[in-house]
Amino acid sequence: MCKEKIHRLACDIVYSKEMESCEADSCLVQDLRKNLLVELEKLIPLPIVIPERRLEHLVESAVLDQIDTCLYHNSWDAVSLYKDHCCGRDQIPSETVQILMAHKNEVWFVQFSNSGKYLATASSDCTAIIWQVLDDNKVELKHTLESHQNPVSFVSWSPDDTKLLTCGNAEVLKLWDVDTGVLRHTFGNNNAGFTVSSCAWFPDSTRLVCGSSDPERGIVMWDTDGNEIKAWRGTRIPKVVDLAVTPDGESMITVFSDKEIRIFNLETKVERIISEEQPITSLSISGDGKFFIVNLSSQEIHLWDLAGEWKQPLKFSGHRQSKYVIRSCFGGLDSSFIASGSEDSQVYLWNLKKAKPLEVLSGHSMTVNCVSWNPRNPRMLASASDDQTIRIWGPGKPNRPENRLGDKKRLNQWFQEKSSCTKSTESIYYSYHTAQL
Repeated sequence: MCKEKIHRLACDIVYSKEMESCEADSCLVQDLRKNLLVELEKLIPLPIVIPERRLEHLVESAVLDQIDTCLYHNSWDAVSLYKDHCCGRDQIPSETVQILMAHKNEVWFVQFSNSGKYLATASSDCTAIIWQVLDDNKVELKHTLESHQNPVSFVSWSPDDTKLLTCGNAEVLKLWDVDTGVLRHTFGNNNAGFTVSSCAWFPDSTRLVCGSSDPERGIVMWDTDGNEIKAWRGTRIPKVVDLAVTPDGESMITVFSDKEIRIFNLETKVERIISEEQPITSLSISGDGKFFIVNLSSQEIHLWDLAGEWKQPLKFSGHRQSKYVIRSCFGGLDSSFIASGSEDSQVYLWNLKKAKPLEVLSGHSMTVNCVSWNPRNPRMLASASDDQTIRIWGPGKPNRPENRLGDKKRLNQWFQEKSSCTKSTESIYYSYHTAQL
Protein backbone atom coordinates (compact mmCIF):
# COMPACT_ATOMS: atom_id res chain seq x y z
CA MET A 1 0.00 0.00 0.00
CA CYS A 2 1.48 3.35 -1.04
CA LYS A 3 1.93 5.66 1.93
CA GLU A 4 1.66 8.80 -0.23
CA LYS A 5 -1.70 7.71 -1.66
CA ILE A 6 -3.02 6.98 1.82
CA HIS A 7 -2.00 10.42 3.06
CA ARG A 8 -3.56 12.02 -0.02
CA LEU A 9 -6.80 10.14 0.59
CA ALA A 10 -6.90 11.29 4.20
CA CYS A 11 -6.36 14.89 3.12
CA ASP A 12 -9.22 14.67 0.60
CA ILE A 13 -11.53 13.19 3.20
CA VAL A 14 -10.85 15.90 5.75
CA TYR A 15 -10.82 18.84 3.33
CA SER A 16 -12.45 19.60 -0.02
CA LYS A 17 -13.18 22.65 -2.20
CA GLU A 18 -16.91 22.03 -1.87
CA MET A 19 -16.72 22.47 1.89
CA GLU A 20 -14.66 25.63 1.49
CA SER A 21 -17.20 27.17 -0.89
CA CYS A 22 -20.12 26.11 1.35
CA GLU A 23 -21.71 24.17 -1.55
CA ALA A 24 -22.64 21.42 0.86
CA ASP A 25 -23.88 21.09 4.38
CA SER A 26 -20.43 21.42 5.96
CA CYS A 27 -21.40 20.04 9.37
CA LEU A 28 -23.04 16.95 7.94
CA VAL A 29 -20.19 16.35 5.50
CA GLN A 30 -17.58 16.77 8.21
CA ASP A 31 -19.29 14.24 10.44
CA LEU A 32 -19.61 11.71 7.62
CA ARG A 33 -16.02 12.13 6.56
CA LYS A 34 -14.73 11.81 10.12
CA ASN A 35 -16.65 8.58 10.52
CA LEU A 36 -15.22 7.34 7.21
CA LEU A 37 -11.71 8.22 8.36
CA VAL A 38 -12.22 6.30 11.59
CA GLU A 39 -13.33 3.21 9.68
CA LEU A 40 -10.35 3.46 7.30
CA GLU A 41 -7.94 3.71 10.26
CA LYS A 42 -9.12 0.28 11.38
CA LEU A 43 -8.20 -1.22 8.02
CA ILE A 44 -4.83 0.46 7.44
CA PRO A 45 -1.90 -1.07 9.36
CA LEU A 46 0.77 0.69 11.42
CA PRO A 47 2.93 2.66 10.87
CA ILE A 48 1.08 4.20 7.95
CA VAL A 49 -1.69 5.36 10.28
CA ILE A 50 -0.86 6.99 13.60
CA PRO A 51 -2.92 5.50 16.47
CA GLU A 52 -5.65 7.66 17.92
CA ARG A 53 -4.50 10.10 20.65
CA ARG A 54 -0.91 9.02 20.11
CA LEU A 55 0.52 12.51 20.63
CA GLU A 56 -1.42 12.92 23.85
CA HIS A 57 -0.07 9.58 25.07
CA LEU A 58 3.52 10.57 24.24
CA VAL A 59 3.20 13.88 26.04
CA GLU A 60 1.68 12.19 29.09
CA SER A 61 4.48 9.61 29.13
CA ALA A 62 7.10 12.36 28.95
CA VAL A 63 5.54 14.13 31.92
CA LEU A 64 5.31 10.91 33.95
CA ASP A 65 8.90 10.02 33.13
CA GLN A 66 10.09 13.37 34.46
CA ILE A 67 8.05 12.97 37.64
CA ASP A 68 9.30 9.42 38.18
CA THR A 69 12.92 10.50 37.89
CA CYS A 70 12.50 13.40 40.33
CA LEU A 71 13.45 12.10 43.77
CA TYR A 72 12.18 15.25 45.48
CA HIS A 73 8.80 15.39 43.73
CA ASN A 74 6.27 16.24 46.42
CA SER A 75 3.77 18.65 44.89
CA TRP A 76 0.35 18.61 43.24
CA ASP A 77 1.41 21.44 40.92
CA ALA A 78 1.22 20.71 37.20
CA VAL A 79 4.47 19.82 35.45
CA SER A 80 5.37 22.20 32.64
CA LEU A 81 6.40 20.95 29.20
CA TYR A 82 8.40 24.11 28.57
CA LYS A 83 11.30 23.09 30.80
CA ASP A 84 12.80 19.97 32.35
CA HIS A 85 11.19 19.05 35.67
CA CYS A 86 13.51 18.83 38.68
CA CYS A 87 12.35 19.54 42.25
CA GLY A 88 14.66 20.50 45.11
CA ARG A 89 14.72 20.48 48.91
CA ASP A 90 12.07 23.19 48.98
CA GLN A 91 9.50 20.48 48.12
CA ILE A 92 10.05 18.35 51.24
CA PRO A 93 10.18 19.08 55.00
CA SER A 94 13.89 19.57 55.64
CA GLU A 95 14.20 22.69 57.81
CA THR A 96 13.09 23.22 61.42
CA VAL A 97 10.25 25.76 61.50
CA GLN A 98 9.13 25.32 65.13
CA ILE A 99 10.31 23.65 68.34
CA LEU A 100 7.73 22.50 70.92
CA MET A 101 9.01 22.29 74.51
CA ALA A 102 6.02 21.57 76.78
CA HIS A 103 7.13 18.09 77.92
CA LYS A 104 9.38 17.74 80.97
CA ASN A 105 11.12 14.52 79.97
CA GLU A 106 11.92 12.37 76.94
CA VAL A 107 9.30 12.42 74.17
CA TRP A 108 8.71 8.89 72.92
CA PHE A 109 5.87 9.17 70.44
CA VAL A 110 4.38 11.67 68.00
CA GLN A 111 1.47 11.34 65.57
CA PHE A 112 -0.56 13.72 63.41
CA SER A 113 -4.32 13.21 63.35
CA ASN A 114 -5.97 11.85 60.22
CA SER A 115 -7.19 15.31 59.22
CA GLY A 116 -3.77 16.82 59.84
CA LYS A 117 -5.36 19.44 62.12
CA TYR A 118 -3.98 18.00 65.37
CA LEU A 119 -0.78 16.48 66.71
CA ALA A 120 -0.43 14.17 69.72
CA THR A 121 2.76 13.50 71.67
CA ALA A 122 3.57 11.04 74.46
CA SER A 123 6.36 11.31 77.00
CA SER A 124 8.16 9.55 79.80
CA ASP A 125 6.93 12.43 82.01
CA CYS A 126 3.67 10.38 82.23
CA THR A 127 1.68 12.82 80.11
CA ALA A 128 0.38 13.11 76.59
CA ILE A 129 -0.31 16.42 74.84
CA ILE A 130 -2.80 17.31 72.13
CA TRP A 131 -1.56 20.11 69.90
CA GLN A 132 -3.55 22.05 67.30
CA VAL A 133 -2.20 22.81 63.84
CA LEU A 134 -3.27 26.31 62.83
CA ASP A 135 -4.06 27.54 59.34
CA ASP A 136 -0.54 29.00 59.00
CA ASN A 137 0.91 25.58 60.00
CA LYS A 138 2.02 26.87 63.39
CA VAL A 139 1.41 24.40 66.23
CA GLU A 140 0.01 25.38 69.61
CA LEU A 141 -0.82 23.42 72.78
CA LYS A 142 -4.50 22.46 73.12
CA HIS A 143 -4.68 19.96 76.04
CA THR A 144 -2.25 18.28 78.42
CA LEU A 145 -3.55 14.82 79.35
CA GLU A 146 -2.62 13.97 82.94
CA SER A 147 -3.90 10.71 84.35
CA HIS A 148 -1.23 8.09 83.68
CA GLN A 149 1.01 7.01 86.55
CA ASN A 150 3.79 5.70 84.31
CA PRO A 151 5.49 6.82 81.06
CA VAL A 152 3.24 7.08 78.01
CA SER A 153 4.79 5.53 74.91
CA PHE A 154 1.96 5.23 72.37
CA VAL A 155 -1.05 7.18 71.09
CA SER A 156 -3.65 6.46 68.43
CA TRP A 157 -6.20 8.80 66.80
CA SER A 158 -9.72 7.65 66.01
CA PRO A 159 -10.45 7.88 62.25
CA ASP A 160 -12.88 10.77 62.87
CA ASP A 161 -10.28 12.58 65.07
CA THR A 162 -12.74 13.01 67.96
CA LYS A 163 -11.02 10.55 70.30
CA LEU A 164 -7.46 9.69 71.30
CA LEU A 165 -6.04 6.54 72.90
CA THR A 166 -2.94 6.62 75.11
CA CYS A 167 -0.98 3.74 76.62
CA GLY A 168 2.48 2.51 77.62
CA ASN A 169 4.41 -0.67 78.32
CA ALA A 170 3.72 -0.30 82.04
CA GLU A 171 0.41 1.52 81.66
CA VAL A 172 -3.27 0.90 81.05
CA LEU A 173 -5.18 2.08 77.99
CA LYS A 174 -7.04 5.38 78.30
CA LEU A 175 -9.58 7.06 76.00
CA TRP A 176 -9.74 10.87 75.76
CA ASP A 177 -12.11 13.37 74.20
CA VAL A 178 -10.10 15.49 71.77
CA ASP A 179 -12.32 18.56 71.92
CA THR A 180 -12.43 18.88 75.72
CA GLY A 181 -9.35 16.91 76.80
CA VAL A 182 -11.52 14.98 79.27
CA LEU A 183 -10.74 11.34 80.14
CA ARG A 184 -13.69 9.26 78.90
CA HIS A 185 -12.67 5.75 79.90
CA THR A 186 -9.88 3.61 81.33
CA PHE A 187 -9.72 0.06 79.99
CA GLY A 188 -8.85 -2.36 82.77
CA ASN A 189 -7.02 -0.94 85.76
CA ASN A 190 -3.57 -0.90 87.28
CA ASN A 191 -4.51 -3.44 89.93
CA ALA A 192 -5.59 -5.92 87.28
CA GLY A 193 -2.30 -5.35 85.51
CA PHE A 194 -3.74 -4.96 82.03
CA THR A 195 -0.84 -3.00 80.57
CA VAL A 196 -0.99 -2.15 76.87
CA SER A 197 1.98 -1.77 74.52
CA SER A 198 0.09 -0.62 71.40
CA CYS A 199 -3.42 0.02 70.12
CA ALA A 200 -5.34 0.78 66.93
CA TRP A 201 -8.79 1.83 65.72
CA PHE A 202 -11.29 0.33 63.34
CA PRO A 203 -12.72 2.59 60.60
CA ASP A 204 -16.05 3.17 62.38
CA SER A 205 -14.31 4.97 65.30
CA THR A 206 -16.41 2.90 67.75
CA ARG A 207 -14.18 -0.18 68.05
CA LEU A 208 -10.55 -0.47 68.98
CA VAL A 209 -7.99 -3.19 69.55
CA CYS A 210 -5.02 -3.30 71.88
CA GLY A 211 -2.11 -5.65 72.47
CA SER A 212 -0.26 -6.31 75.70
CA SER A 213 3.39 -7.00 76.36
CA ASP A 214 2.08 -9.53 78.88
CA PRO A 215 1.52 -12.82 76.94
CA GLU A 216 -1.32 -13.79 79.30
CA ARG A 217 -3.31 -10.70 78.33
CA GLY A 218 -3.01 -11.15 74.55
CA ILE A 219 -5.04 -8.98 72.17
CA VAL A 220 -8.46 -7.53 73.03
CA MET A 221 -11.09 -5.76 70.92
CA TRP A 222 -13.24 -3.24 72.81
CA ASP A 223 -15.97 -0.76 72.08
CA THR A 224 -15.52 2.81 73.30
CA ASP A 225 -17.64 2.12 76.40
CA GLY A 226 -15.16 -0.50 77.58
CA ASN A 227 -17.13 -3.59 76.63
CA GLU A 228 -14.95 -6.48 75.47
CA ILE A 229 -16.04 -7.63 72.01
CA LYS A 230 -13.44 -10.26 71.25
CA ALA A 231 -10.13 -11.50 72.62
CA TRP A 232 -7.21 -13.52 71.32
CA ARG A 233 -5.32 -15.21 74.14
CA GLY A 234 -3.42 -18.40 74.76
CA THR A 235 -0.14 -19.99 73.78
CA ARG A 236 -0.49 -18.83 70.14
CA ILE A 237 -0.53 -15.17 71.26
CA PRO A 238 2.88 -14.36 72.72
CA LYS A 239 4.17 -10.91 73.69
CA VAL A 240 2.74 -8.18 71.43
CA VAL A 241 5.39 -5.69 70.30
CA ASP A 242 3.21 -3.57 68.01
CA LEU A 243 -0.01 -3.81 66.01
CA ALA A 244 -2.03 -1.97 63.36
CA VAL A 245 -5.40 -2.27 61.61
CA THR A 246 -5.69 -1.63 57.88
CA PRO A 247 -7.76 1.46 56.90
CA ASP A 248 -10.54 -0.76 55.53
CA GLY A 249 -10.72 -2.67 58.82
CA GLU A 250 -10.31 -6.05 57.14
CA SER A 251 -6.88 -7.05 58.45
CA MET A 252 -4.89 -6.76 61.65
CA ILE A 253 -1.08 -6.74 61.49
CA THR A 254 0.72 -7.75 64.67
CA VAL A 255 4.37 -8.01 65.60
CA PHE A 256 4.91 -10.88 68.07
CA SER A 257 7.95 -11.80 70.14
CA ASP A 258 10.32 -9.48 68.30
CA LYS A 259 10.75 -11.29 64.98
CA GLU A 260 7.33 -12.51 63.80
CA ILE A 261 4.74 -10.57 61.81
CA ARG A 262 1.22 -11.99 61.58
CA ILE A 263 -1.32 -10.64 59.09
CA PHE A 264 -4.77 -11.80 60.12
CA ASN A 265 -7.81 -11.25 57.88
CA LEU A 266 -10.66 -10.61 60.29
CA GLU A 267 -13.30 -11.61 57.72
CA THR A 268 -11.84 -14.77 56.19
CA LYS A 269 -9.84 -15.77 59.32
CA VAL A 270 -6.84 -16.44 57.06
CA GLU A 271 -3.49 -15.78 58.68
CA ARG A 272 -0.13 -15.16 57.00
CA ILE A 273 3.16 -15.13 58.89
CA ILE A 274 6.34 -13.26 57.95
CA SER A 275 9.52 -14.03 59.86
CA GLU A 276 12.32 -11.50 60.11
CA GLU A 277 15.86 -12.48 61.05
CA GLN A 278 16.39 -9.50 63.36
CA PRO A 279 14.25 -8.09 66.20
CA ILE A 280 11.44 -5.76 65.13
CA THR A 281 10.85 -2.65 67.22
CA SER A 282 7.93 -0.96 65.47
CA LEU A 283 5.34 -1.17 62.71
CA SER A 284 3.71 1.43 60.45
CA ILE A 285 1.11 0.96 57.72
CA SER A 286 0.64 3.05 54.56
CA GLY A 287 -2.39 5.29 54.13
CA ASP A 288 -3.89 3.07 51.44
CA GLY A 289 -3.37 -0.07 53.52
CA LYS A 290 -1.42 -1.89 50.80
CA PHE A 291 2.03 -1.73 52.39
CA PHE A 292 3.68 -1.61 55.79
CA ILE A 293 7.17 -0.98 57.16
CA VAL A 294 8.96 -2.40 60.16
CA ASN A 295 12.02 -1.03 61.93
CA LEU A 296 14.67 -3.61 62.80
CA SER A 297 17.37 -3.39 65.45
CA SER A 298 19.85 -4.28 62.69
CA GLN A 299 19.59 -0.67 61.41
CA GLU A 300 17.29 -1.48 58.51
CA ILE A 301 13.71 -0.64 57.58
CA HIS A 302 11.83 -3.31 55.63
CA LEU A 303 8.82 -2.56 53.43
CA TRP A 304 6.36 -5.39 52.76
CA ASP A 305 3.22 -5.64 50.65
CA LEU A 306 0.07 -6.65 52.47
CA ALA A 307 -1.16 -8.91 49.64
CA GLY A 308 1.84 -11.23 50.04
CA GLU A 309 3.03 -11.05 46.44
CA TRP A 310 6.62 -10.16 47.34
CA LYS A 311 9.10 -12.83 48.35
CA GLN A 312 11.53 -10.27 49.76
CA PRO A 313 10.97 -6.80 51.24
CA LEU A 314 12.37 -3.50 50.06
CA LYS A 315 15.21 -2.50 52.37
CA PHE A 316 16.21 0.98 53.51
CA SER A 317 19.28 1.77 55.56
CA GLY A 318 21.55 4.60 56.70
CA HIS A 319 20.03 5.49 60.06
CA ARG A 320 21.28 4.27 63.45
CA GLN A 321 19.33 1.81 65.59
CA SER A 322 20.64 -0.85 67.93
CA LYS A 323 19.38 -0.27 71.49
CA TYR A 324 16.12 1.70 71.45
CA VAL A 325 12.66 1.60 69.92
CA ILE A 326 12.80 3.75 66.77
CA ARG A 327 9.65 4.44 64.77
CA SER A 328 9.27 5.37 61.11
CA CYS A 329 6.37 6.39 58.87
CA PHE A 330 5.18 6.83 55.30
CA GLY A 331 4.60 10.34 54.02
CA GLY A 332 4.66 12.93 51.28
CA LEU A 333 2.71 13.04 48.05
CA ASP A 334 1.17 9.60 47.36
CA SER A 335 3.21 8.24 50.32
CA SER A 336 6.33 8.36 48.14
CA PHE A 337 8.68 8.84 51.09
CA ILE A 338 9.70 7.19 54.36
CA ALA A 339 10.89 9.10 57.42
CA SER A 340 12.55 7.63 60.49
CA GLY A 341 14.12 8.63 63.75
CA SER A 342 17.62 7.55 64.67
CA GLU A 343 19.91 7.03 67.65
CA ASP A 344 22.40 9.55 66.24
CA SER A 345 19.92 12.42 66.97
CA GLN A 346 18.98 12.93 63.33
CA VAL A 347 15.92 12.42 61.15
CA TYR A 348 16.30 10.38 57.96
CA LEU A 349 14.22 10.68 54.78
CA TRP A 350 14.12 8.20 51.90
CA ASN A 351 12.43 8.25 48.53
CA LEU A 352 10.90 4.82 47.96
CA LYS A 353 12.95 4.47 44.77
CA LYS A 354 16.28 4.58 46.62
CA ALA A 355 17.60 2.41 49.44
CA LYS A 356 19.89 5.15 50.79
CA PRO A 357 18.70 8.33 52.51
CA LEU A 358 17.62 11.28 50.40
CA GLU A 359 18.06 13.75 53.27
CA VAL A 360 19.47 13.69 56.80
CA LEU A 361 17.95 16.37 59.04
CA SER A 362 19.96 17.75 61.97
CA GLY A 363 18.61 19.68 64.93
CA HIS A 364 17.88 17.34 67.81
CA SER A 365 20.60 16.76 70.41
CA MET A 366 19.60 13.24 71.48
CA THR A 367 17.96 10.10 70.07
CA VAL A 368 14.98 10.75 67.79
CA ASN A 369 12.41 8.16 68.84
CA CYS A 370 9.51 8.76 66.48
CA VAL A 371 8.43 10.77 63.43
CA SER A 372 5.08 11.58 61.86
CA TRP A 373 4.30 13.04 58.44
CA ASN A 374 1.20 15.22 58.20
CA PRO A 375 -1.25 13.19 56.04
CA ARG A 376 -2.85 16.37 54.64
CA ASN A 377 0.27 18.47 54.21
CA PRO A 378 3.09 16.64 52.36
CA ARG A 379 5.57 19.35 53.40
CA MET A 380 5.06 19.06 57.16
CA LEU A 381 6.85 16.57 59.42
CA ALA A 382 7.14 16.18 63.21
CA SER A 383 9.85 14.41 65.21
CA ALA A 384 10.03 13.48 68.91
CA SER A 385 13.30 13.14 70.80
CA ASP A 386 14.93 12.26 74.11
CA ASP A 387 16.03 15.92 74.24
CA GLN A 388 12.45 16.62 75.49
CA THR A 389 11.43 18.51 72.35
CA ILE A 390 9.25 18.02 69.30
CA ARG A 391 10.51 19.60 66.10
CA ILE A 392 8.22 20.68 63.29
CA TRP A 393 9.90 20.50 59.90
CA GLY A 394 8.89 22.49 56.84
CA PRO A 395 10.15 23.05 53.27
CA GLY A 396 13.87 23.59 52.96
CA LYS A 397 15.69 26.25 51.02
CA PRO A 398 15.82 25.77 47.22
CA ASN A 399 18.91 24.00 45.93
CA ARG A 400 21.63 26.17 44.49
CA PRO A 401 21.89 26.08 40.68
CA GLU A 402 25.07 24.01 40.77
CA ASN A 403 23.45 21.53 43.14
CA ARG A 404 20.42 21.23 40.89
CA LEU A 405 22.72 20.34 38.00
CA GLY A 406 24.26 17.63 40.13
CA ASP A 407 20.83 16.38 41.14
CA LYS A 408 19.75 16.29 37.49
CA LYS A 409 22.84 14.32 36.52
CA ARG A 410 22.22 11.77 39.27
CA LEU A 411 18.56 11.51 38.34
CA ASN A 412 19.38 10.94 34.68
CA GLN A 413 21.86 8.24 35.69
CA TRP A 414 19.24 6.58 37.91
CA PHE A 415 16.63 6.74 35.14
CA GLN A 416 18.96 5.08 32.63
CA GLU A 417 19.30 2.14 34.99
CA LYS A 418 15.56 1.53 35.01
CA SER A 419 13.91 -0.58 32.36
CA SER A 420 10.39 0.75 32.87
CA CYS A 421 8.59 3.83 34.14
CA THR A 422 6.01 3.90 36.92
CA LYS A 423 2.73 5.76 37.07
CA SER A 424 1.50 5.37 40.66
CA THR A 425 2.72 4.80 44.19
CA GLU A 426 1.90 1.09 43.92
CA SER A 427 3.84 0.68 40.67
CA ILE A 428 6.78 2.57 42.17
CA TYR A 429 6.88 0.03 45.00
CA TYR A 430 6.63 -2.85 42.56
CA SER A 431 9.25 -1.57 40.10
CA TYR A 432 11.73 -0.90 42.89
CA HIS A 433 11.02 -4.24 44.46
CA THR A 434 11.59 -6.25 41.29
CA ALA A 435 14.74 -4.27 40.57
CA GLN A 436 16.20 -5.36 43.90
CA LEU A 437 15.59 -9.11 43.33
